[in-house]
Amino acid sequence: MAVIDQHLTNTFAIYNGDCVEVMQDLKPKSIDIAVHSPPFRGLYNYSSSERDMSNCRTPEEFFEHYEFAIKQMARLLKPGRLSYVHCMDIPKAGANVGGGLDDFPGDIIRLHEKHGFSYCARYHVWKEPLGVRNRTMAKGLAHAQLVADSTLCDVASADYVLMFRNKGKNTVPVTHAEGLMSYAGERIMPHEIQQFRGWKGNQIQNRYSHWIWRQYASAFWDDVRIDRVLPYRESKDPDDERHVHPLQLDVIERCVVLGSNPGETLLTPYLGVGSEAYGALINGRKAIGAELKPAYYKQALKNLAAAKDHRNIDEIELFRDETPIEALSE
Repeated sequence: MAVIDQHLTNTFAIYNGDCVEVMQDLKPKSIDIAVHSPPFRGLYNYSSSERDMSNCRTPEEFFEHYEFAIKQMARLLKPGRLSYVHCMDIPKAGANVGGGLDDFPGDIIRLHEKHGFSYCARYHVWKEPLGVRNRTMAKGLAHAQLVADSTLCDVASADYVLMFRNKGKNTVPVTHAEGLMSYAGERIMPHEIQQFRGWKGNQIQNRYSHWIWRQYASAFWDDVRIDRVLPYRESKDPDDERHVHPLQLDVIERCVVLGSNPGETLLTPYLGVGSEAYGALINGRKAIGAELKPAYYKQALKNLAAAKDHRNIDEIELFRDETPIEALSE
């Protein structure tokens, strides 16, 4: 494969290069779960590379490029397994205040369905309006806009996590024999139910896991810690105009725990600073990722090297399969 740099270990393999070229060299049906956040067309520009999909000139050109990645995802993901895509509605190109939104999630859904994925769920990640206003300086979220003309006010739109299932039947169930073992969120769990963690009896009585599941099973995730993200500021190049906030680790951990077993392998084609791969590693999974921008790749390497100090699972023997991760590539 044509890559600028790579780092291979027994638990993760990351590549500085074009994600489609990287995926083309991986074995078919070798991936257990996929989690990624695609470039938000027209909203952020990550680099000046002509291979960078954030530089596409039109929506049609963006989805023409993105389709190559989705084809590879369908080829690599095992039958019946899940792919999670983080996205949001985005402003129409060139629109001013009140100019409307493009249904970016809907276009992503239709593209996945074209390649055999079933669209199964949409989680909404709540955003605090003042925090969004302060970070984006969106005029439509300012109180001054309410005073002047509230018909031009915006909403602090939720992020979405779309869940897709690859075609075919899953032959290895994702099981939780003792229920969910940890909670990734900001709510305070009732003290009296913590004694049920790791309950080995009838799981109907596992109040610890039932409480967590009620948070996760909701379509509205209003308990995500918005600022629980990986370090990313050092990866910003001097000429960068803007930098998207990395995906929250709470969101990633929920996808990883619900969609895969310990020891299985996650794929993230848009590695960024390593958030999805990090979430896999600290929960006892392996990870493969590709990142086009060298500065992001270098920061991801630092973040993943630190993952061993922040593992969440202490009840199982991590990484029992010591097969080198590079053996997954052809």
